[in-house]
Amino acid sequence: MSASPSKLNPIAQSLNEKLEEAAPEVLAMLSEYGRRLYFPKGIISQTAEAKQKAHRFNATIGIATEEGGPMSLPSVANQIGDVPVADAITYAPPAGRPGLRGLWREKLVAENPSLGDKTFSQPIVTSAITHGLSLAGELFLDPGDVMLLPDKLWGNYRLTFEVHHGARIETFPFYVALDSSNSNSNSNSNSNGARGARGARGARGMDTEAFAARLGELGRERDKLVVLLNFPNNPTGYMPTPEEGEALVAALEYQAEQGTKLVVICDDAYFGLFYHLGSASMTESLFGKLTGRHPNLLAIKLDGATKELFVWGLRCGFITFGPGRSETAEVVCEALDAKTRGAIRGGVSNVPQLSQTLVERALRSPDLTAEREAKCETLRIRAERVFEVANQPKFAESWSVYPFNSGYFMLVKIDGVDAEKLRVHLLDEHGVGLIATSATDIRVAFSCLEAEDVEPLFESLHQAIQELR
Repeated sequence: MSASPSKLNPIAQSLNEKLEEAAPEVLAMLSEYGRRLYFPKGIISQTAEAKQKAHRFNATIGIATEEGGPMSLPSVANQIGDVPVADAITYAPPAGRPGLRGLWREKLVAENPSLGDKTFSQPIVTSAITHGLSLAGELFLDPGDVMLLPDKLWGNYRLTFEVHHGARIETFPFYVALDSSNSNSNSNSNSNGARGARGARGARGMDTEAFAARLGELGRERDKLVVLLNFPNNPTGYMPTPEEGEALVAALEYQAEQGTKLVVICDDAYFGLFYHLGSASMTESLFGKLTGRHPNLLAIKLDGATKELFVWGLRCGFITFGPGRSETAEVVCEALDAKTRGAIRGGVSNVPQLSQTLVERALRSPDLTAEREAKCETLRIRAERVFEVANQPKFAESWSVYPFNSGYFMLVKIDGVDAEKLRVHLLDEHGVGLIATSATDIRVAFSCLEAEDVEPLFESLHQAIQELR
């Protein structure tokens, strides 16, 4: 049941009325909490006004000042190098530093040609992508709502969406198995039938027909569906081929045309790490292709400096909205921006200023592109070595390799041994740490392997399997 307008804060009510007029589909996508959200005209907004107009005295914000700047301790200030104290220890705006938001938007446009002249929101700064996932859940998920994800998924999604938000996760087979090429012959014909390039052994590319079929099945049963697609994927390290990407978009657009309101979350944590192993992969986010696609389709992009700039502990990410109704997209973006700022204000308050400053300064550096390319090349060499070694015929009796072409990870399907028992045995007897993601699957993070360590690791994995057998 929707919240009664009389019980809503007048600001929230005004935002909802704007959405109702500009894009009623988006208003219908919001959770009960999402409908109640607003950004208050309180201390933050009053302080912003004072910053512009209080030319004599400004006694608004809850920080201590002296000599025209923030009060600081030398034992702290001496640690930050040439970063101005004000850019390190003061509060950042709830939506993030304006300069950082603008630079990240420029980056999105440069790296995603499909965005072109489409209207989408200014990126909002989050405390990395996990925070962005939680914000998306707060805005669009009520207890009992259904989400569609691939069966190869990051385990933390269950903690975030099922445990925290009370949603129900449904899955579809991520890969096309070699022995099931005809298993989805009755799938939605609007999936374009894309199967992707054949992997080395054990599976083929992404099963877009299974995605389209499951999307249609779930969409027929409800008015709203939240879809989460994580590319490059964790745990598989797979990025769809261009053909598979088009098939995913076509399936989503078709379902939107059937009347299902779709919130599509693009978790792009490992964006940019593309190695094209086996075949060429997409090199842009589905977000660009989905923005402005259909009124019943709202795209959300979650990304960040975490992996893209190799600054995991800075916890600096972004959430960006891509409305489906282009003619009123600006109004929708403004309303969602305000509601998201309200959620941040009521949660973590803001993302650390120092983290944002460091990322903003990096984005302004003329050396950044070359530096990123060099690190990506290091990871590509490791990935190619893993691709070569893991697929050697001598290991065929121990595992099958799932297709991978990007990101940090790859996945093998173990034959004849429980993956968790194998994981423990590897630790205890071989001093090797890997992740068991299911009863059959083992994840290898080649991102933290030197190239020369790859073959010894897989030799140890093979030996451990033989020992347990």
